[in-house]
Amino acid sequence: MTAPAGSTPGIPELALRAPEPGWAIDADVVVVGSGVAGLTTALRCAAAGRRTVVVTKARLDDGSTRWAQGGIAAALGEGDTPAQHLEDTLVAGAGLCDETAVRTLVTEGPGAVRRLIGTGALFDTDDRTGEILLTREGGHHRRRIAHAGGDATGAEISRALVEAVRARAPREGSAAPAVAGTGTGTVETIENALVLDLVRDGNGRAAGVTLHVMGEGRRDGVGAVRAPAVVLATGGMGQVFSATTNPAVSTGDGVALALRAGAEVSDLEFVQFHPTVLYLGPDAEGQQPLVSEAVRGEGAHLVDADGVRFMLGQHELAELAPRDIVAKGIMRRMREQGTEHMYLDARHFGAAMWESRFPTILAACRAHGIDPVTEPIPVAPAAHYASGGVRTDLRGRTTVPGLYACGEVACTGVHGANRLASNSLLEGLVFAERIAEDIDANLPPATAPAPAGTPPASVAPGGALLAPEARYAIQRVMTAGAGVLRSDASLTGAARALEELHDGAAAELSREGKTAEPCVETWEATNLLLVSRVLVAVARSREETRGCHWREDHPDRDDSGWRRHLVVRLGRTTGPGAELVINPTDTADFPPARPHGTPHHRSTPEGTPS
Repeated sequence: MTAPAGSTPGIPELALRAPEPGWAIDADVVVVGSGVAGLTTALRCAAAGRRTVVVTKARLDDGSTRWAQGGIAAALGEGDTPAQHLEDTLVAGAGLCDETAVRTLVTEGPGAVRRLIGTGALFDTDDRTGEILLTREGGHHRRRIAHAGGDATGAEISRALVEAVRARAPREGSAAPAVAGTGTGTVETIENALVLDLVRDGNGRAAGVTLHVMGEGRRDGVGAVRAPAVVLATGGMGQVFSATTNPAVSTGDGVALALRAGAEVSDLEFVQFHPTVLYLGPDAEGQQPLVSEAVRGEGAHLVDADGVRFMLGQHELAELAPRDIVAKGIMRRMREQGTEHMYLDARHFGAAMWESRFPTILAACRAHGIDPVTEPIPVAPAAHYASGGVRTDLRGRTTVPGLYACGEVACTGVHGANRLASNSLLEGLVFAERIAEDIDANLPPATAPAPAGTPPASVAPGGALLAPEARYAIQRVMTAGAGVLRSDASLTGAARALEELHDGAAAELSREGKTAEPCVETWEATNLLLVSRVLVAVARSREETRGCHWREDHPDRDDSGWRRHLVVRLGRTTGPGAELVINPTDTADFPPARPHGTPHHRSTPEGTPS
């Protein structure tokens, strides 16, 4: 495969401005992210004998996975089948799921969960039978959600995977190469490191990443990991909004990196707002406490201030309708009554059930002065999950050779316009295993380290960086203009404000040669701006209401015009202002993930379907 027109070896020309890498290490595979998707990929690659490096932005256990409360969905219970799980997923996805991808997920899911248990994850079981306990969440017609520690599933999964990864750490002073297929591969970890950009070889293939290690030690500052396979597992981008359930590290870095590298992204307009997030006041910002859907699955009711169950009659599953329907129901009731939140009433659980089944949520509520045992919990929707991301095929391959994506950063077609509850952890497991299989099948035996003195990478100058405070301006713009409720007017205003932020930074660089100092805060703000601009552009283009994309000026679902995906890439002009190229697919199924230059769907002006 040849490099796309206009590209150069080394760092793509659309790069973050950063110092030259001062150090480099070699591996067969570099995995960016340490949630369920990243660590599962790393473990499977190491088991195949590959020298693997995991780069993570904070500590190994500090990503979004450990915050997952409800559990992991799979057809594990008596009478449940992958076909039933498939149907629930397709319904929740509002007509935009790629059915082949969903079938892969639900068919391979039970086995993947059992292998996770084999890795050491301990799920809640029945004291008498030893069977895994299962609960329900929104959109599921059966109990198929396996959980751990009551409401600490993500923390348990993270614990098990982190322990397994640390057991694969290379021995101190050992330089012996791994041998493919022997199971002797190692997993080296680099913590507190923000990945900057993709490195490509002369043929346009992924050849590693540049990164910045925050702190002092054996490796610090900007460096590079050279590897012929790069796996993005960076999680979501919830920090584009003021209030989110995502941790502070979720700044869309993987999607931004992929865009700058020339990869395609899709479905960014479908940001799922979790219906029941603890309401902390109108000025609350940053990560907000989640009140798991499993609380409703165990029988809690959504009520207004008068105690009326307003979801009754709106959907056959009432409070357990898919998340987009429940979030809209809450927003409508809030508007009708002029209030800023609704309530989740689970007082009938009693203290014993709260303490055993939902100890994490109970503690979070009490920390904010609310006791769910004796009073209803104030809740409101907040940004929770990106159903879209870097477009991949069923092996996790992106449109850039050698670059893979897995987990929330990826768009496999599984989630469609609205993710079914607890399918996210399962997606990370299933597609991580598929990526590892593809890497093992297609990479040559373990690669030899680069000769001593080989330069880490060739770095382009990079474009303008935003000042750190721009992060908060972006969040306010996105919350006001591209939140739960959207319209042409709100999205146009958001687009204008985002362009002003970009143009101001670009003009200063062009006019005075000045830009914000390269550092973690300016890189994050610049990444947030890029993903925000794409999200707003596709949300303006999709003139309908579907799943978690709610247009007040286009309140109906339009299958004839919009049962298709919007695929976006950056034009190959230089600089951070590269144009957005938006291509609608022909159907709800994704076309193959091919390198650019191979036509696979129609290209039209920004966002207008042909």
